Amino acid sequence: MEEQPVTERPPAGDPRPGGSAGPALDRRAELSEFLRSRRARLKPEDVGLPDFGRHRRVPGLRREELAQLAGVSVAYYTRLEQGNGQNVSGEVLGAIASALRLTDAEQAHLSHLAKPKRHRKKPSARQQRVRGALSRLLDTMEGVPAYVVGRRSEILAWNRMAAAVFGDWSQLPPQERNWARLVFLDPEYQELFVEWDQKASDIVSYLRMDAGCHPDDPRLSALIGELSVKSEEFRRLWARHDVKEKSHGVKRLHHPLVGELSLGFETFTLPDDPEQSVVAYHAEPGSASAEALRLLASWGTDATRAGTSASGRQ
Repeated sequence: MEEQPVTERPPAGDPRPGGSAGPALDRRAELSEFLRSRRARLKPEDVGLPDFGRHRRVPGLRREELAQLAGVSVAYYTRLEQGNGQNVSGEVLGAIASALRLTDAEQAHLSHLAKPKRHRKKPSARQQRVRGALSRLLDTMEGVPAYVVGRRSEILAWNRMAAAVFGDWSQLPPQERNWARLVFLDPEYQELFVEWDQKASDIVSYLRMDAGCHPDDPRLSALIGELSVKSEEFRRLWARHDVKEKSHGVKRLHHPLVGELSLGFETFTLPDDPEQSVVAYHAEPGSASAEALRLLASWGTDATRAGTSASGRQ
């Protein structure tokens, strides 16, 4: 029998502005909806199955087809998709991930949801701190915009060049130094990022990874709840259940002082705290963007103040 379409559940969280805590995310619901969303994106022809689409009432593969590809019974897979992953083995999860054609990040997310690790302390109980030596290293990176990002997309530390490029985060209350808040709730950041849609999608995908690792984090749940209330675009992206790891690439910016910037970026996860990453930006040598960074570096704190004033982020 064909299963019925499922309506996305509203995200858990505290919708109140500035809410510091919220109810934990429902891990079983997250597992169920993630599997459904990954199954829905596959067509029978994608996996070498015949398509009898005239009688399909839901998008993507049927449960029976996915179970066949993974080599498990339909009843077994159905229990898993209903959120019951307590006794599932790593081998079965691997087979299902292969059948769903999951990326490495998606497979890790599936494992976190189905077989969560037991944490001695909730992640919210430990405030993330940046080592002093790392902060000093950021300060020595002259001409290189760099910052440290932690759980929940929180901006933990940054150097002078990062402030000159992205705005002076020291002028914001600590709870607002958060990429998700800035990207979805601050209109100035929608103007800063030329490809804002991609930046927004990346941020949501990172938050999904965090939610899979720490579904019991009330501060993360509160953030998700607040963004869901305040941003229609966040709600749309959150419902996609996309996940990805921070990596590398190119960001195009429209800076209020120096105009267009095209900056490559690299992400370095800290070996002693994998929930903190250093993100560093660079420009192609000899390019207009490299010259613009040189100008920002030469202006120093004056550029930071002027950029903040021009973008309205005082």
